[in-house]
Amino acid sequence: VYNKVKDIDEIADRIQKLVPEATVAYAHGQMREHKLENIMLDFINGEIDVLVSTTIIETGLDIPNANTMIIHDADQLGLAQMYQLRGRVGRSNRMAYAFLLYRRDKLLKEVAEKRLAAIREFTDLGSGFKIAMRDMEIRGAGNLLGAQQHGHMEAVGYDMYLKLLSEAVEEEKGKPAAAQVDCLVDLPVSAHIPESYISDNAQRLEIYRRIADIRSQEDSMDVFDELIDRFGEPPEAVQGLIDVALLRNTAAACGIREIREQGGTLYLYSRTLDMAAGARLTAALPGRVLISAGGKPYFAVKIDTRGGRDALDTLREALEAMKEDKTDG
Repeated sequence: VYNKVKDIDEIADRIQKLVPEATVAYAHGQMREHKLENIMLDFINGEIDVLVSTTIIETGLDIPNANTMIIHDADQLGLAQMYQLRGRVGRSNRMAYAFLLYRRDKLLKEVAEKRLAAIREFTDLGSGFKIAMRDMEIRGAGNLLGAQQHGHMEAVGYDMYLKLLSEAVEEEKGKPAAAQVDCLVDLPVSAHIPESYISDNAQRLEIYRRIADIRSQEDSMDVFDELIDRFGEPPEAVQGLIDVALLRNTAAACGIREIREQGGTLYLYSRTLDMAAGARLTAALPGRVLISAGGKPYFAVKIDTRGGRDALDTLREALEAMKEDKTDG
């Protein structure tokens, strides 16, 4: 597997010179459909001994006579992609081999090392779910569940998956899907479930889902009590995850679409600037609030670090002040 179209033919030529007695061909997605089909049929029928291909072969192919795969620059591929590629060999009763290679003396990124370690660890039949779980942990699961509260724009993410699933369930029930407002939280807070606390992947995923569903203080207390009953006292990172989940949903209800910390200040970016909420915030935190009505309106709140307080404490205080008092009028 060589995933560069521009010089894949040169790689095929090099292999042909190394093993002149073998029939070598190459395939990639930019070929004409008829030519690509003929090459694949020749490979299936054993008329081609070595096929140099891009990752177009990762799904949909069942070639029983293919028993060896060599993946060039495997550190540049995703975990799920490597798993799919590896599944293209060993599809008969013949012993199969998959070699995942990277360049000599190359300093691998931490994420690449984790991916290669995972693909080496999960070799049993039916390891797809474990691979998916490990991939979620390596990449971070959406904009809520990662340890650094980060998401990936190119992937749906676990948090978005839950949202889409909830909407689909409501639609099947014949109910209009409630308009949901998302809020991205990017704070220097440890917020995840360590494997040392919940070692089982399925259980950890279940608890992530439970925490993502938190909408009120009562919900967070229920989850916290459940964790104590099932797994013991939650570590600080789990408490941080629960706190962020509750505050994130509270912020979304206040019209906040993004929360970031920079230079000791919290920036609460709003969809539309609610001046009434701004007035309540300014009154509650005098001298600590700046309001910007520019192209990307925001409320800036100075973080109070006295007495061991942190960014979450300030965010909690600010959101409590911004919420409209339903008892007024």
